[in-house]
Amino acid sequence: MKSLPANLKRTIISSNRNLFLIILFILFPCKILLAQQAESTFAWPEGKQIAISLSFDDARASQVDAGTALLDQYGVKGTFYVVPNSVKQRLEGWKKAVISGHEIGNHSFNHPCTGNFPWSRQKAIENYTLKQMRNELILTNKAIKELLGVEAEVFAYPCGQTYIGRGENTKSYVPVVSKLFLSGRGWLDEGPNAPQFCDLAQLTGMEMDGKDFDQILPLIENAKKSGAWLVLAGHEMGASGNQTTRLSMLKKLIEYAQNPANGIWIAPVGTVAKYIKGQKG
Repeated sequence: MKSLPANLKRTIISSNRNLFLIILFILFPCKILLAQQAESTFAWPEGKQIAISLSFDDARASQVDAGTALLDQYGVKGTFYVVPNSVKQRLEGWKKAVISGHEIGNHSFNHPCTGNFPWSRQKAIENYTLKQMRNELILTNKAIKELLGVEAEVFAYPCGQTYIGRGENTKSYVPVVSKLFLSGRGWLDEGPNAPQFCDLAQLTGMEMDGKDFDQILPLIENAKKSGAWLVLAGHEMGASGNQTTRLSMLKKLIEYAQNPANGIWIAPVGTVAKYIKGQKG
């Protein structure tokens, strides 16, 4: 049997190579598209498109003086990350919040932040050890249990800072939080949480203080694009003021979220975290 001429062999090889490249260029974008579609099709309950959690820090008096009443009016449960000494200042109000079904989370005992804040100099996180932080978080859980009769399953990092120490001795305390809690939430983050990917011990928290609903709506619409979990974070709850989540904004947000046409599941941080954990297996 005669062999093919060399020039014909080169032509066949070149044609096969070109055919392979054409197939690759066709299939590769399809693979990316399928991956993107899978990324955006997380199965939220009842066919919802996204999840939203409303969270508030520090156990500020306005939260139980005015805020929880609005949430109760709409049957919405919030997540409140508390500091025990602040709870004591409105103890009956916080007990009522628990009875109403709001989630109580741990926000540390001393609220340690960087000593670059003058008010935090005596409890600067740069001067903490991992053991000291762990002991403080356990102490806080015990105090919450004694004051309110509930176990704190979720945590929010004071000032959104997740480290202790200085320079070469700086260490993350995210592993400590991961062992003690179902989730840990940050502060002043730039995007929502991807349910298929997110680390529950490092949830993003996006600020809602000082904003009107027309400033929050784009955050919701952006989260819808990928079926994300938007964890909103605030402090005071009132009409206006420094570090204040506006009740007028919350009213519009809740009404928007409760409209079935908008496909939003609004639930406490712990509830959503447990659902995601269950879906991941």
